[in-house]
Amino acid sequence: MSFIKQVYLISLFLFMGCVPGYAITFKIATLSPEGSMWMEKMRQGAKEVAVETQNRIKFKFYPGGVMGNDKTVLRKIRIKQLQGGAVVGGSLSMFFPANQIYAQPMKFTNLAEVDYVRKHMDAFIIDGLDKAGFVTFGLTGGGFAYIMSKEPIETIQDLRQRKVWIPDNDKLSQDAIAAFGVTPIPLPIADVRAGLQSGLIDTVATSPMGAIVLQWHTQIKFVTDIPLIYLHAILAIDKKKFLTLTPRDQEIVTRVMTNAFRQIDLQNRKDDIKAVAALKNQGIKFISPDKPTRDEWLKIAVIASRTMVDSGILPKDAVDKMDHLLMEFHARKLPGSHDQ
Repeated sequence: MSFIKQVYLISLFLFMGCVPGYAITFKIATLSPEGSMWMEKMRQGAKEVAVETQNRIKFKFYPGGVMGNDKTVLRKIRIKQLQGGAVVGGSLSMFFPANQIYAQPMKFTNLAEVDYVRKHMDAFIIDGLDKAGFVTFGLTGGGFAYIMSKEPIETIQDLRQRKVWIPDNDKLSQDAIAAFGVTPIPLPIADVRAGLQSGLIDTVATSPMGAIVLQWHTQIKFVTDIPLIYLHAILAIDKKKFLTLTPRDQEIVTRVMTNAFRQIDLQNRKDDIKAVAALKNQGIKFISPDKPTRDEWLKIAVIASRTMVDSGILPKDAVDKMDHLLMEFHARKLPGSHDQ
C-alpha cells in the first residue's frame, strides 16, 4: 500500500470518528395522548433538531401510556429500552427527593408565589436531576391540583368518607394524604378513569387541564376550590446517552427542546384557565369552603409538610429554602402576592 493511500485511509478514519455515520434516536415515552398540545410541541422540537443536525439526532415518541406508567418508563430507561420519558415530577423522586419540593400540600396559595419560587428553585431541581443521571430541559408547570369528587367535599371530615386515589408508588402523596386521616387507594394513572367508572375510587386530585385531557372530568361532579399542590412535569433523558452526542449536537438539542418546553409551560397556564371554565360549563360545581374551614385544611397541610421532612422524604434544607423564598416574596409585597 502506497504511503499516500495510507495517509488517505487514516484521514478518512479520523473524519469518520469525528462525524457520526448514523442517526442517534432517542426513544421517549409519555402518558400525554397523541394530538395533545404536549405532543405537538415535542414533535415540533424533534423536527427542528432533526433539521439542524441533518438527521443525526432523531426522537421517536411513544404517547398515550403505550410504554406503561412512569415507573415502568423509568425502568425501561435503566435497561436501555428507552432513552427518556416525559413524566410527572414526583416520578423522579427516587433519584432526587427534592424534585418534589413543590408538591407540599397547600404550600402555595396563588401562581404569583409559584412564579417567584420557581424563578429561584427550578435550576436547583434541574441540577439535582443532572447529578442523578438525567438531562432535562426545564420544568413544565401543570397548574394546581384540586380535589375532584363524585360527592361534595368541603371539610376534612368529608374527605375522610371518600375513596381517595393516589398514584401508585408515590410515598410523598401517601404520607401527605395520611396526614389528613385518609387511607388512600393507590392506582396507576392509566387505571384511574376505570376506577372512577367502577366505583373503586370516587375522589381524585389533579389539575383542571389534567382532568379533561385524561377524561376524568366525565366521572366527577364537584371540585373543592382549594389549591392542594402545585404540579410539574419534566422531559428526562438518560445522561449517559446524551453525552454520546457531540458538543455541537448537545447544544442544539438543549436549545431547541428547552424552547419547546418553555412554550409548553406558558401554554399550560393558559389551557388550565380555559379548563376551569370548561368544567364549570359542563355543570361541575366548585365548592369554596369558608375561612375557618380553609384554616383547618391549612393546619393539617402544615403538619403533612413537616412529616415529609421528619420522615426523610423531603430534605430539610430545600424546604427551608423554599419557605424563606415565600417569606421574602410576601415581605416585598410584590404585585399579585395576595391574589386568590
